[in-house]
Amino acid sequence: KEVFLSVAEKIKKLDWHIVVYFEAPDLEDLIPFLKQLNTTIVVDHMGRPDVAKGVDHEDFQRFINLMAENPNIWTKVSCPERLTLQAPDYSDVVPFARTLVEKFPDRVLWGTDWPHPNMKSHVPDDGKLVDVIPMIAPTAELQQALLIDNPMRLYWGQ
Repeated sequence: KEVFLSVAEKIKKLDWHIVVYFEAPDLEDLIPFLKQLNTTIVVDHMGRPDVAKGVDHEDFQRFINLMAENPNIWTKVSCPERLTLQAPDYSDVVPFARTLVEKFPDRVLWGTDWPHPNMKSHVPDDGKLVDVIPMIAPTAELQQALLIDNPMRLYWGQ
């Protein structure tokens, strides 16, 4: 743990961010550590919620609460193909991503995860992934933030 905190301090001085990946059931144990990282954190794949449990399940609510309490935590609302039980329309993942986009419009990022490494179930059609954008960011303002403003601010400090 101390090694990671030391690395995080070096990252902060460079004005970089840390990308973290975890499975939703592991979040509860990780929260104290994540709160110690004194720099911007980007959570991959919305913290890998179990979409079968729904957005009201305590696992996803824990992630929402973590983001609400920590303005330095962002998330990627990407990779529905890794979370879905309903490929290729990904409708079961949409409520999770949309909730995050609407609650934290200034701290969400989108991407396709191309070339989709380690996909065992199917290789997604990137066009279908793009089709999900208006479902998770239904307004022009939310799409602007998700696709342009937030990445510009995070990656280029603008």
